[in-house]
Amino acid sequence: MATEPSNAAIAGGADSPEPWSARVRTLTRLGRHREALAFLRHGDPSPPPHALALPAAVISCAKLYLASGVAQIHALAAKRGLLPSSDAYLLSALLSSYSRLRLLPLAHQLLDELPLASTAPATARTAFNSLISGCALHGLPAVGCFSLFRRMRVAAGVRFDAVTLLTLVPVAPLGVVPQLHALAARSGLAANTSVANCFMSVYARGGGADLARQVFEEMPRASRDLVSWNAVISAHAQNGLAVEALELYRRMRGPEGGGVEPDAVTLVGVLSSCAHTGARRVGLDVERYVRERIPGFRNNLPLCNALINFHARCGSLPEAHELFDEMPERSIVSWTALIIGYGMHGQGDVAVDLFEMMVSEATAPDNVAMVGLLSACSHAGMYDEGRKYFSTMERDYCLQPKLEHYTCMVDLLGRAGRLDEARELIASMPMAADGAVWGALLGACKIHRNVEMGEEAFKRVINLEPTNVGYYVLMANIYTDAGQLDGVAKVRAMMRQRGLKKEPGCSYVEHKGKVHLFMADDHSHPEAKRIYELVVKLERMVKEKTGGGDDVAEERSEKEEAEAAAPLVGFHSEKLAVAFGLLNTEAGSEIVVIKNLRVCGGCHSFLKTVSALTNRAFLVRDASRFHRFEDGACSCRDYW
Repeated sequence: MATEPSNAAIAGGADSPEPWSARVRTLTRLGRHREALAFLRHGDPSPPPHALALPAAVISCAKLYLASGVAQIHALAAKRGLLPSSDAYLLSALLSSYSRLRLLPLAHQLLDELPLASTAPATARTAFNSLISGCALHGLPAVGCFSLFRRMRVAAGVRFDAVTLLTLVPVAPLGVVPQLHALAARSGLAANTSVANCFMSVYARGGGADLARQVFEEMPRASRDLVSWNAVISAHAQNGLAVEALELYRRMRGPEGGGVEPDAVTLVGVLSSCAHTGARRVGLDVERYVRERIPGFRNNLPLCNALINFHARCGSLPEAHELFDEMPERSIVSWTALIIGYGMHGQGDVAVDLFEMMVSEATAPDNVAMVGLLSACSHAGMYDEGRKYFSTMERDYCLQPKLEHYTCMVDLLGRAGRLDEARELIASMPMAADGAVWGALLGACKIHRNVEMGEEAFKRVINLEPTNVGYYVLMANIYTDAGQLDGVAKVRAMMRQRGLKKEPGCSYVEHKGKVHLFMADDHSHPEAKRIYELVVKLERMVKEKTGGGDDVAEERSEKEEAEAAAPLVGFHSEKLAVAFGLLNTEAGSEIVVIKNLRVCGGCHSFLKTVSALTNRAFLVRDASRFHRFEDGACSCRDYW
């Protein structure tokens, strides 16, 4: 294995085989810039080695912010006839250094002095690339970079290469990236692995997961490296396309991946997607891989945070907290992941304790942490605590409340039955309320059956989000609960006119490495006959125990797609999933169900009673939180 040269080897001697100029270059490469410049001043002054040492010396001056040193070397090189065009390396070093030192006029002057007509194309290209790179890497306006790029292509007639694109694409405005992509394709550079990876990363940051996927699929399989897979997986994970991200990870781990092994970057994206979809089996496989193949993973903050978030959002709070406790260092993301996790499980008191502990350890909360805290207070019905933390955001933490904080507060007040107070808060907001704010008020009106305020919230929210089906269903449910069938018909007509259909409810259970998906009144599962027989039996037992069936009115309003005359749906997806779990798991084990919609009141009551009748615990993650049903009660304390 190569080792760092010793001081003796660098210093050399009269009989040292290493040329004097190479010593300067070695010192520069090792970051020993002052020593490199000392050798330049006091070493052998013979022209040939001196000339070879000059590019390294320029770089050392730039690293030490010695603008005068760069200028002196520039003058010396010009005096010796090495510039403007005879030494490409020196030219590149000077252009890059002037740009890095923000001495752009000098950099442009040097480029202007270059006789492009007689300069070798490779040297001219290196000169333009160096100046473009210097401008881009140091936060100078993108317009300057593209002005140089146009000059390079049009005025100078110099062909760009992969280095040019790798410099330009990351700083390009999003609207310009497709044009650069087209140029890359026409020049044959789009197939270059580094260039393709760069385009995927930029598309991902701009929300263009579909474009990143297109670049990836067009790459030859043999050209896809770890960076390629990471870029396309992250593009989907960062843009909420969790299912697609997990499918890409499956492809990477299969024959198509060509033996490419995931690294921490890959696994962070995969764990994020597992947390989003509730894919516990995949996430646990990833954790096993991390523990076996990534030594010292607890020192990797992003990876540990992703693991905490995965466990917290997939119902394994003890594991999340254990990982948190084992971390040698924690970031605000670590604290926030755990606070949000406890909030989703209805344990607002623990979330508040964690927040106070975080502040006591001198970790200042950010806006995301405050959203997690306020949401935890809302889910747990902690009205006073939520009001207190919201009112002290600016005073104690210098955080200006944003729309998401107001959404949490409207939700908190609305759930607590303080609808007028919630409406007053919206009126007092320093910014216009968005769909989420009005939607929170509409949801509260559903809980408390307030038709009049619900109608106001509904009008506001569908003006802002006219295609969000959930709001139409909520309003239809409010009308149904109030017995106003004409209102239900009106909402139904609006949905039909706009071509909207309610998202079907679905639930799934993971069992023996396989996902079992259920829809409402679904008979497609191989065990459907046994499952339905058990549900009917359980409903009969629930009726005998409680003296009645489950909440029919609530269940109907939740599932009828805003049609009051629709037939009652008796077999909701969560009932089928739980029945499957009871039939296929060992007695005493917990059954975990992931559901895409909010659990309805009827199923909530049903599952509470069934947990007592069967002496089993059911953990159900719905669209907004966890419900743990055990011994006839739910962890949400019927507050959701």
